Order: sequence, then C-alpha cells, then structure tokens
Amino acid sequence: MTRLTLALDVMGGDIGPRITIPASLLALENDSELSLILFGDSQQISPLLNKCSQSVLERIQVQHCSSVIENNQGISYALRHSKGTSMRLALEFVQRGEAQGCVSAGNTAALMGLSKILLQPLQGIARPALISQVLTIDGEKSVMLDLGANIECSAENLYQFAIMGAIFAEARLNLVYPRIGLLNIGIEEIKGHQSIRDAANLLQKSTVLNYVGFIEGDVLLNGKADVIVSDGFAGNVALKTLEGAVRNLLSLFKDKANSRFIKPILAWLFRFVFKQRYKRLKRINPDEYNGASLIGLKAVVVKSHGSANVNAFAHAIADAAFQARQQLPEKILVGLARY
Repeated sequence: MTRLTLALDVMGGDIGPRITIPASLLALENDSELSLILFGDSQQISPLLNKCSQSVLERIQVQHCSSVIENNQGISYALRHSKGTSMRLALEFVQRGEAQGCVSAGNTAALMGLSKILLQPLQGIARPALISQVLTIDGEKSVMLDLGANIECSAENLYQFAIMGAIFAEARLNLVYPRIGLLNIGIEEIKGHQSIRDAANLLQKSTVLNYVGFIEGDVLLNGKADVIVSDGFAGNVALKTLEGAVRNLLSLFKDKANSRFIKPILAWLFRFVFKQRYKRLKRINPDEYNGASLIGLKAVVVKSHGSANVNAFAHAIADAAFQARQQLPEKILVGLARY
C-alpha cells in the first residue's frame, strides 16, 4: 500500500465537521498509510480531535479557512467569491502536488467549476463527468455517468463518457471489456433525443467498446450493463430515484413506530419473513457506494453526498485513496489513445 495524502473540504455537506471529522478519523483508522489535510474552521475542527489517538493525529494537518462555499450559491457567484474557501484551498493543494486527491461534500457545481479551472481536464477530454458505482441486486457493481455535471450533452460528449466509464470500470471494478449501455426511454432505435441516437451510432461503429444498446430505468440495478451512460440531468434523477427507493424500502424493515410493543414485534416479523430480501436490499444501500468521482480531470476529485453520514463519507475518502493509488487519471489518459 502506497502512502498518500488527501485534501478534505470538511465544511461541505449538510452538517459539516460533525460528520466529516469523525469520518476522517474512521478513514485514518482503516488505512494506516493515509494522511489527511483538513480544510475548514479550526474552531469547529479542533474540539472534534480531542479524543483522537496520537498515532492518528500525526497523520492530520488542519488548514484554517475563513469562508465556505454554500450549497445555495449559484455557480457564477461561488466561483467569483471562492478565494479563501475550504473547497478552493483543498483543490489548490492538489494543484500544487501537496495532496494527491480531494474529497468534498460541498456545492457540486462549484466543485466541478473550480476543479476544471485549477486541475484542468485531461488532454482530449471536452467535459469531465461525475461517475459513481451502483450495486446491483445480485451483489455485483455497475458504474453510472454523468450524474449531474453536464445537464445537456452532445453525442460526442456521451461517446467520451462511455470511453471514460469503460476505463473506470476496468480499473475500479477489475472488469475486462465492460458492457456499455445508453440510458434511454426505450430500447428501440427510434426512441430518445437525437443526441442519444447519434451517440448510439458512434458506439456501434467502435470496434473496441462493448456497446450493448439502450437500457431503460427499470433495469438499472439488474446488471444489464457494466457502464451506464446518460446526460447529467437524466443520470442525476435516475440515481437519486434509485437511492430514495432503496432507503424507503429499508425503512419498512425498521421500527419507526411510537408503539412500545406491537409495532416493534411486527417490524421484527417483517424482517424475519423477508430475511433474504432484506439482506439483498442492505447490500445496495447507497451509503455503501457514496462518492461520485469527477473523472476526466488531471487529478482525483471525489464528491460525497451532502447528506452523507459518517460511514458514507469515510467510504468516499477510501474511494479517493484507491483511485489515487491506482493513478486513475493517468490510466484514463493512456486509455483514451486506445479508443
């Protein structure tokens, strides 16, 4: 395992340091070769490190930041007023080579915009994209992109997403010749926007990409494709719908009732009767694959859900560490030449 340093924007997310700091400590406990630079308000961070062991403290740096990019700020305003914010400073450390990757749960549009400015896209990449792993109902994994970085996409954008997704799946999921599907409103060739149909034509002509055709939203968890490609609007809606559905189903197995006796018993019986299905649902819990990567950049950047809990944010940190150690941006750059 290679020692590396990650820069964390610990002020991002719905709760901020009360989630990101315990998650950082958990990530450090799980990875003895990892060091973290924490960017944020030191007055909020320091009390949360009081009970930290000396061995973990030695692998932590705290960089005080005077301001934060809020989630409700528009992209133009956020970029103009980003100087001195926790997100920008974290990315600047990556830009200077003082950290090998960045993790943030902050404003997605600002993170994308600043990453493109400071870290820059790989040569030949028109638009970086957000990609995430999705656990299927049979316990395997797929990847989806774009998940919100690019609302409108041309056929050429979608084709590049397919290439980057295939390389990501090869490196991250250890797949050979991953199957690529285009998310669409039907499987017929005449369905969907013109850009999607044109992207399908480009993929069909490729002799090195394993394109399997259009797929619909009802089979996203069925393992029909290893790489699911769409524009950022459809991809974001699809992923959040899946995550919400899974969380709602899981909640049915838990006791949320006020009754002290009857409802807990019914909840236990429900879990017992549907034990195997409950275990399968837990395997596709969104917390287990939290973290969408901004691929197509010259360095690793992972975007965590703003609502992530401690375990979920720790998973995003671990994912960034894996990608940095695998030198994923370099693999994508090399892989582009093959396609």
